[in-house]
Amino acid sequence: NYAQELVGKRAELGADGAAARWHFIGGLQRNKAKLVAGQVALIHAVASAELGAELGRRALALGQVQPVLIAVNLGGEASKTGVAPAELPALLAALRACQGVRVDGLMTMPPPADDPEASRPHFRALRLLREGCAQAETLPVLSMGMSDDFEVAIAEGATHVRIGTAIFGARPAAA
Repeated sequence: NYAQELVGKRAELGADGAAARWHFIGGLQRNKAKLVAGQVALIHAVASAELGAELGRRALALGQVQPVLIAVNLGGEASKTGVAPAELPALLAALRACQGVRVDGLMTMPPPADDPEASRPHFRALRLLREGCAQAETLPVLSMGMSDDFEVAIAEGATHVRIGTAIFGARPAAA
């Protein structure tokens, strides 16, 4: 979730950390791109062409191409990053023009809800949005669903789910 945490965890695991297949799932600021680009197998939440360009520049400097997912804000929540659905085609085109970046798919996080079924319309909308882009074959990844609603996400076509809380428990509160 956090760029500095990635650096620390990789160092803590030593050679095993370098061999692990890391995914960066949190929001990422351009000034932290240097900590993540080329260090992870997939970045789940790119929401701007500027971030994509910076990631691409950093990855190329390492002789790599950085796979990314475009974050789509389907709930219209101001508190979450992500491109509005209407802006997706333009961002997709801009990121595809960035050297050093490869767009592998889309991701979303629906608004919090007590009932996992409340997330279904958002998951379905992301799948349909991808299909509407006529890019399913070149955007194979749909990252959607977390510990509380991953079953609904899978039913709606998720290829990646984020279930850290189910595996590791809730994150400790910040001190």
